[in-house]
Amino acid sequence: MHATREPYDVLVVGGGVIGLVTAWRAAQRGLSVAVADPAPGQGAARVAAGMLAAVTELHHGEEALLRLNLASAARYPAFAAELEEATGRHIALRTCGTLAVALDADDRAQLRELHALQQRCGLDAEWLSGRECRRLEPMLAPGVRGGLRVDGDHQTDPRRLATALLAACRRAGVALLPARAERLLVRGDRAVGAELGGAAGRVSAGQTVLAAGSASGLLEGLPDAVRPPVRPVKGQVLRLRVPPAYAPFLSRTVRAVVRGGPLYLVPRVDGELVVGATSEEAGWDTTVTAGGVYELLRDAHELLPGITELPLVETAAGLRPGSPDNAPLLGPTALPGLHLATGHHRNGVLLTPVTGDILAEALTTGELPAPARPFSPQRFTSSSVLQEQPA
Repeated sequence: MHATREPYDVLVVGGGVIGLVTAWRAAQRGLSVAVADPAPGQGAARVAAGMLAAVTELHHGEEALLRLNLASAARYPAFAAELEEATGRHIALRTCGTLAVALDADDRAQLRELHALQQRCGLDAEWLSGRECRRLEPMLAPGVRGGLRVDGDHQTDPRRLATALLAACRRAGVALLPARAERLLVRGDRAVGAELGGAAGRVSAGQTVLAAGSASGLLEGLPDAVRPPVRPVKGQVLRLRVPPAYAPFLSRTVRAVVRGGPLYLVPRVDGELVVGATSEEAGWDTTVTAGGVYELLRDAHELLPGITELPLVETAAGLRPGSPDNAPLLGPTALPGLHLATGHHRNGVLLTPVTGDILAEALTTGELPAPARPFSPQRFTSSSVLQEQPA
């Protein structure tokens, strides 16, 4: 373990997948890097389903985000291969495609609107009848009214991803500081590191990256002008086990619109089936509720009647870092020496490869790559003058 008072080129605040990929890529560029987090490798990704769904996650008004999502999805095969070679740990990248389906006429109309938007954006998505959907996935309910086949939307296992990134950071020489960052250190007009909790003390760094997910805006010492406008968005998920006698239960990720609400089912090669997710503006509450579990199982049962026969092995709730426009905040802020890598909302796992590349480029060259410029934190920077704060 490195001494916490050592000056680093880069201090990353937050050890989720976004913080870890930033640290790994920066270390590969020859920078000395430390990550401050009391439990690195945890965070929202431990609850996420890991859908790499650039096409089926498209929403109106998010065309710029679509381009970033597609760029990151295209990097995933090479990214996974590099990460697995570096660590010997597989992240379970599964190129199985996605089927999005609707159960009634209203849900079908909503899915048709999504398909029209996908077509206007030049995306590859094929409309299927209900019968064609059931031919692909025989466990689907007879009432399925139609769907979209998207062969390019895949999945990975976020828990394996986090474990592999943690191992990659260790092998790349990243210092893992098991303490929470409590205050940003600002000297003059520049961020110079952070004060860590407990006996860890101050950590000096030439550049600091704030990658603490939904908690990124809570760090003390942040000038209001650069405080990221991120909020927690609660999501509850279930994990079920598909016994060998039931396999194959699903051959690909299945998403659905059920009574206007989103639902997804993500089958892993190891027999796990992830069902999610609620979307709740509930502050910092991470309680798994009976209502949340009921709603997920009710909707999943309507879609796949046989699902209630499967063992329920885990319930969990996590907090997605939401931003005002549902897009991430990436790169330099108006405060020199401070970068952001947060606000990824529902696309954190998908955007992991491209976020690492973008932040590494910004940290080594001072320039934000062109594809990332629409997501500069300075689109939210207030006009207030940065106030000098004592380090």
